[in-house]
Amino acid sequence: MQQKIIFFLFLLFSIFIHKPLMAQNSYHSDDKLLHFGFSLGFNAMDFGVTSSNGGVAADVSNLRPGFSVGIVSDLMLNRYLNLRFTPTLHFGERELTFKGLGSVIIPSSPVSIPFYLKYSAERYGDFRPYILGGGGAYFDLGRSNENPILLKTFDTFMEVGVGCDIYFSFFKLAPELKFGFGFNNMLTPWDSRDTGLLNPTDRQYSDALSKLKSRFISLTFNFE
Repeated sequence: MQQKIIFFLFLLFSIFIHKPLMAQNSYHSDDKLLHFGFSLGFNAMDFGVTSSNGGVAADVSNLRPGFSVGIVSDLMLNRYLNLRFTPTLHFGERELTFKGLGSVIIPSSPVSIPFYLKYSAERYGDFRPYILGGGGAYFDLGRSNENPILLKTFDTFMEVGVGCDIYFSFFKLAPELKFGFGFNNMLTPWDSRDTGLLNPTDRQYSDALSKLKSRFISLTFNFE
């Protein structure tokens, strides 16, 4: 997966180096009231961890790259401002490491349903940088009741990010980097879940935690 990330970053760098040598392309989706596209990208899921009183210290030991795919809907509000709706399916996982107890891998497949406001600068040749911010909700389809740590299904979040539209003859490509922050405590307490399939010793992982709040980073490539 890391090799794929390096490949895409190299491809993106090559585009930036090559594009200034080309004449300005004529693709003008920015003039359309409504247009659509799709997105492909990578994500890294994290937690804001709060340990319980007297609990074992825990943290996400490393960020594991995941994959994201979504649909882009864009409504032009004025020359510089757009409203975007980008439902996206993410595949990823987190590894929680507990001091002296080992680690627990928590897979996750959330569907995010966000709305963003996108503010763009003036177009310069075939480039137009922008910033965006917004938020929404997500529903985790990949949680497992057999895991010592059980996440709740629903969360709300906010996201901020930066990107740049790169114009080609028949479409535009927009690499976009976003940072997301969940609002809800996603930890399901041990006494509030079905633990029939679990070993009683697994409780020590859940009891060591008080709160788990979602954090995530995404690098997406929008094709519009």
